[in-house]
Amino acid sequence: MGLTIGPITVDPPVVLAPMAGITNAAFRRLCRSYGGGLYVSEMVSARALLEGGSAQAAFDADESPRSVQLYGVDPVTVASAVRHMAEVWQVDHVDLNMGCPVPKVTRKGGGAALPVHTSAFSNVVRAAVRAAEGRPVTVKMRMGVDADTLTYLDAGRAAEDAGAAAVTLHARTAEQLYSGTADWAAIAKLAAALNIPVLGNGDVWVADDAVRMVRETGCDGVVVGRGCLGRPWLFRDLEDAFAGRPVRPAPTLGEVAETMREHVRLLGDVRGFRKHARWYLTGYDAPEAEAAIRRAETVGDVDAALASLDPERRPEPGSDARPRGVTDGPRRVVLPDRWRECADDPTPPYDADVLVSGG
Repeated sequence: MGLTIGPITVDPPVVLAPMAGITNAAFRRLCRSYGGGLYVSEMVSARALLEGGSAQAAFDADESPRSVQLYGVDPVTVASAVRHMAEVWQVDHVDLNMGCPVPKVTRKGGGAALPVHTSAFSNVVRAAVRAAEGRPVTVKMRMGVDADTLTYLDAGRAAEDAGAAAVTLHARTAEQLYSGTADWAAIAKLAAALNIPVLGNGDVWVADDAVRMVRETGCDGVVVGRGCLGRPWLFRDLEDAFAGRPVRPAPTLGEVAETMREHVRLLGDVRGFRKHARWYLTGYDAPEAEAAIRRAETVGDVDAALASLDPERRPEPGSDARPRGVTDGPRRVVLPDRWRECADDPTPPYDADVLVSGG
């Protein structure tokens, strides 16, 4: 099955979720080498971009389509940022971040707090769509602020009415952060409510999870975040699974080591690679090598640690499904005073975007 987002065909129907400090050009290239999909860059702040404080998104020369996630709360600022990315960066797709749960953002009314104010939310989406001039604009959001303030159905309809080409639902509330279990039933409800593609996000750790999510919820595709941390070959598995082919066995530790070497080479930054060591080695019982890589200062240090590994070792059964990356939560969401009571106010949140640097 394929996925159509505006003029873009995504086959298999898989999207790499933007992750700060992770989904840079090196990681996207590594993931693309394993399989098809839509690979979204790290988030860029609209205001920081226009004020010169956000580095230009880096793309490989052959990277197509070029996809960027944008954060913003003011329609004028967002529109200007979209035009800049289209004209200067030649971006083909813009994804709007409407689900950020970071306290310094929600307490100003941004991120996951913005969908509470449906008019303000709609104005941002509509401004982005107009500025994109035919390039698809999508929205990524959470179920709501908390169990008492679920916004995803109203926000999904508002996004569709404003011209969004698709909507992604991370099936957790902002209060949950990354804890607990994603509520796939909410994805099913949203898919049934909208006439544009709905993508599901949350608890896709192995290829079977993605196929099962589509089957159980009726969503049009999946967005993969933490599941590919230390597992870029997950995109190969996803391509096989959606094509009805058997998924290949988990790689040996020797194969993992080769992927790690390639990741370091593409990244060109040993210190930036350190955090990936734990994710790559999850389930392989290699604590000494992991510790050595997390102390590494040079490529030689990384190579020495990898050379110490048993190349024939296989991972512990089920270790692919262990959570990787952030697991924080739950945590009470801080909102501006009377934010819920003033839900009809279309005024953009004041200075919510000042605190977001992107990246």
